Amino acid sequence: MGRVVITDYLYENLDEERRIIEGAGHELIACQCHNEDEVIEACRDADGVIIQYASGSRRVIENCPKLRVISRYGIGYDTVDTAAATEHGVYVANVPDYCLDEVSSHAIALLMTLARGILPLWRETTSGGWDYAVARPVYRMAGRTLGILGYGRIGRLVAHKLSTFGLHILACDPNVSAIDMQQYGVRKVDFDTLLAESDYLTLHLPLSAETHHIIDDAAFAKMKRGVILINTARGSIVSEAALVRAVEAGIVSGAGIDVTESEPLEQESRLRSLPGVILTPHFAWHSEESQVRLQQSAAEEVVRVLAGGLPKNLVNTEILTRR
Repeated sequence: MGRVVITDYLYENLDEERRIIEGAGHELIACQCHNEDEVIEACRDADGVIIQYASGSRRVIENCPKLRVISRYGIGYDTVDTAAATEHGVYVANVPDYCLDEVSSHAIALLMTLARGILPLWRETTSGGWDYAVARPVYRMAGRTLGILGYGRIGRLVAHKLSTFGLHILACDPNVSAIDMQQYGVRKVDFDTLLAESDYLTLHLPLSAETHHIIDDAAFAKMKRGVILINTARGSIVSEAALVRAVEAGIVSGAGIDVTESEPLEQESRLRSLPGVILTPHFAWHSEESQVRLQQSAAEEVVRVLAGGLPKNLVNTEILTRR
């Protein structure tokens, strides 16, 4: 029997995890850890760990000698030190496919809300007015250019869903060929071209050292004036200070932001009060179906490893050459 620890979670219950993990004969302990020390204390004797927002740092891994697998609730795994995990023989798994439809649809919903001026129109009518001019200028979407930064599964699904809107669609992703992008009429371009030509820019790339603040003052300076920016990926891909400056300067006419550099977003953040900025509280992933799928999949990965197998969605594949 193994010992499995859930370090932190935001769900109403852990019924699915208990069914899967305890059903396989393992002990399940649920915590709400808020810092590294609490994670270490909770996981010191753990064979498997499931984390949501807690740290999977090198220090954590080094202080959990029995640990065999870290399973992350989500697609991103930037909170886990995968190099340290590999060095210590710990598998890292994520759930890369549980919310593809939800995130792509949420990004499109934010884009449509901004492109059609829905927010000022809603405010006008609910306050007793009836003046459509509050939303102007609004431009026809057909014929305009959508840029997708990061053409993985979610970026590809955004392109597919919007392929009938009459948009010119560009994408930038060094890991995807121009031929692969042609399926939905997408043209592969470099980063600077994407910035310069996009009327709408949606971000769908993972957070890494290379992508941290990839959208900064220099990037905003290369964009079309009046661009609409959508971020449902990771908050730190965008410099929030630079975004505030770009909105105030009129470079960005609208921003749909589901993820922020710190979460929850600070009460005093300028993003909360800037006109033209729509904020949602890291909700793009959610549907009733996706949450169940996420909880099930994260638990199943741990059970696979404790049974002597490999994770279905192994992140640190380099571990296979060390065994």
